[in-house]
This record gives sequence, structure tokens and C-alpha cells, in this order.
Amino acid sequence: MGIPMSVDVRDDGPTTPDLVDRAFAVLRAADRRFSRYDPASEVSRYARDEVRPADLSDDLREVLAVAGKAWEDSGGAFSVRRPDGTLDTDGVVKGWAAQRAADVLWAGGLQRFCLNAGGDVVVRGEPEPGRGWHVGIRDPNDPQLFLAVLELRGGAVATSGTYERGAHVWDGRTGEPATGLVSASVVASDLATADVLATSVLALGDEGVDWAGRHGATAVIAVGADGRIRADRAGAALLGTTR
Repeated sequence: MGIPMSVDVRDDGPTTPDLVDRAFAVLRAADRRFSRYDPASEVSRYARDEVRPADLSDDLREVLAVAGKAWEDSGGAFSVRRPDGTLDTDGVVKGWAAQRAADVLWAGGLQRFCLNAGGDVVVRGEPEPGRGWHVGIRDPNDPQLFLAVLELRGGAVATSGTYERGAHVWDGRTGEPATGLVSASVVASDLATADVLATSVLALGDEGVDWAGRHGATAVIAVGADGRIRADRAGAALLGTTR
């Protein structure tokens, strides 16, 4: 997927290596199916009308359904159609695939792990007794600083921003680059939800901060182009206690 991915597992058992291999197999399979850079991938062939809607895999159907719901919930701000009309499912696939990989670990009996997908994370349990996983939310203006460091024992955190890749997220309502916010971080119960919501917040701008709380976010922290921090009530509490 063009991003570093890693998993930190604190369970120690004979099946752990096999489960980690199976989790990464899920990620590699998703990359093969959804890569826009591979002309043989299913998503590329579907974009060229070489695969009929009736013949789509269950995975692609699911991803398109997630995208369709996000488009509807956001009033069209979230879209997997780029401004030129081409299909781009990247805004759904990374979080969706990473959560499925984490589900493999959990279903296999692992209870203490952190899966990191390019800075977006899923955590379960405690890395050591009495302490949760520490998840940093980067200050978009300084890579050496954090806006907050969250302590979590379950759930996911995803961030969408323009500070590394430029204005790569567009507002599906206008087709224009989303520039009102430079970063949006969302805490949710799973990474598929957190990732889509973070992208949606970036596309929506200021209005997305409170919107996300009504659509599955447990906390939102965003930074505007003016440098000011926007946060919902839960996000503000996290900033006040862990910054």
C-alpha cells in the first residue's frame, strides 16, 4: 500500500508467529485487490469497466458500500470519485484492511497488540500490566511535537492531513482540494470507522469536527489552516489531560 506497517504483539504463545503471518497476508491480499497502481487489480479492472457489478468480489462490494454510506452521511463531502471522475478507494481501504488484519489476531486469541498502518493504529489490551498503549497525535506544524499522547486499551486512532502529502484530499461536493484543516485525528472503536471519519472531517472542514461525533467517533482533534486546534468535547478533554 506504499506505507510502512508493523505489529507489536505482547502475547507469547506458539501460535503467535502464524497469526502475525496470517494478518499480513490479509494486508497483502487487500493490496493486490485494491491497488490503483496495478492494472491487473480488481479495482483497476472495475474502473475500466472490465468487471461487471454483478461479478464483483465480496470485498470490493463491502468497500464500495462503506464508501457509499460515508458519501451519504457526509452530504457528498467524502467521495471515492476523484475530481476527474476516476475511482479511488484508498480513503477506505487502508483502515478497512488494517482492521481486518487486527481482527485475525484477535480472533486467534491474541489480546495484547498494536497494529500500526502508516501511523493509524488499532490497539487491544495492555503492553504491560497497568498501562495502556500510548498513541501520539502529531503536531502538523512540527514533526518533533505531539498535540496529545493518548492512552488506550482498545479501539483505533486515524489521522488524515495535508502536512506530508499536500492537499490530496478533495471535497466531493465541489471537487476542490480540502484546505480548511491541515489535520484531523479521530478515535473510534475500529480503524475502518476511524479512517473514513478522519478523511471525511478533513473534507468537511470545521463542520466535520462535531459531525464525526454523531457518526461513530469517540473523540476528534483537528488543526485548522490558521493553526488553531478544533476539538469536540471528548477531544478537548483528551488534550487537557494528555497533551
